Amino acid sequence: MYVCICNGVTERDIFQAAEAGCRSVPELTMRTGAGANCGSCLDMAADILDQARNVRELPLPVLQYAA
Repeated sequence: MYVCICNGVTERDIFQAAEAGCRSVPELTMRTGAGANCGSCLDMAADILDQARNVRELPLPVLQYAA
């Protein structure tokens, strides 16, 4: 799904940026261009970035029971 129509940034692009270490919306704009023109996508981009970071940072409770 396209998040930023102005610069052609997709949800997948945001997830990839998060996987590469992107931690903030300004950094996301620098990496992908999302929100650099009209800015109407910034709220959605921030939500997706938060979601991507949460998915990546989920603890694995199974590991505490291993061994």
